[in-house]
Amino acid sequence: MNRLIAALLAATAFAHQAQAQTMPPASSGVQFTLDLALKAAGAVSPALEAASADVRAAQAGRQVAGLRPNPSLTVEAENVAGSGPYRRTDAMEATTSLALPIELGGKRSARIAVADARTDRASIQAAIAQADLRLRVTETYAEAAAAERRLAIALDQSRIAGEASRVARLRVQAGRASPIDEQRADVARINADSSAERARRTVDVSRAALARLLGQPITGAFDDAWFARLPARFGPLRPIDSSGTLALAATQADLAIANAGVQLARSQRVPDLTVSAGARRLEQTNDTAAVFSLSIPIPLFNSGRAALSQASAERQRADAQRRVTALDVDQAIARVQADAANAATSAAAASGPALRAAEEAARIARIGYREGKFGQLDLLDAERTLAETRGDAINALFAYHIAQALLERLTSRAPSNLGELS
Repeated sequence: MNRLIAALLAATAFAHQAQAQTMPPASSGVQFTLDLALKAAGAVSPALEAASADVRAAQAGRQVAGLRPNPSLTVEAENVAGSGPYRRTDAMEATTSLALPIELGGKRSARIAVADARTDRASIQAAIAQADLRLRVTETYAEAAAAERRLAIALDQSRIAGEASRVARLRVQAGRASPIDEQRADVARINADSSAERARRTVDVSRAALARLLGQPITGAFDDAWFARLPARFGPLRPIDSSGTLALAATQADLAIANAGVQLARSQRVPDLTVSAGARRLEQTNDTAAVFSLSIPIPLFNSGRAALSQASAERQRADAQRRVTALDVDQAIARVQADAANAATSAAAASGPALRAAEEAARIARIGYREGKFGQLDLLDAERTLAETRGDAINALFAYHIAQALLERLTSRAPSNLGELS
């Protein structure tokens, strides 16, 4: 009879365990995938809106840079409101002239080059904002999916602990175990229930964080298949060419801006001309005479040498920063590649053979404890090992997805058609 009761209890426990492992999270609605999250975030992201505004501003700045200086109209009246014969306007001389600035030294083309470089940099920054948003959404989504998996495990462990507490109580009542077994099982049950409550709060917080990022509530279940997906195998790590990535493209664009700035500073050292032509009317004789003038500034106090030195130093800094970024990106890509491979290996082991071994050990320990073949400490140790193995699998999967998202961010390519992201 005791063996029959133990077998029935084991079958019931296994049925509950299978149901807890296969049932979806306690959320309703259509499955909420990562692609849906990315689309929702892109529609409401203030970072993308700001980057788009920067591109439009840079394009407007390109138009401003191509404009030529405006002419000026000057009206002068001489010999007016004086004394003697100049008391009235009889001797007034009125001159109307039109002045036209003439830029020399290639200033306009230099301004346009600077504006074009800044437009390209703004377009690259818009692509960076998109890549950063994708990384942030993926990280938040993975965190929420991992939290729901941890909740499912915590609920299952709480159920198992409750069943173990009930069995311990029956064994004590039947005189087959010490009362301390019942107390120890009750402590394990309380701790398991507390862990489940904490896991539930973590799910609520992670879902709320994702909802704030997307600007909408999350009602559907997460894509559990995406979270559990791993590569078939990881071979030897292959170096990834960092040229053309967003980070290097940004530093290259900064260098292009600095180079254009040097050309602009050099062009500004050439003085501009102002040519004016007008007509002067002589009130006494009622005659009109043409007036011409040419104005050339004298670079006495500001020759533009300091501005050129400043621009040259900025170009040197931009070039050095480009080389530093190239080294940093190569190292970061190699490090994240290794992190992703290590996490995938750990996840495959923890969710594969290690998990199966832990589940089998827990199954044997439950049956043996109900039949009196194993002690309670053996059961608790097997259950603890199973819980830790499940947790390790989730942690490794989460680390893998974070590393993959970061690797995708580091290797994101710069747009081929700059200036079309507005």
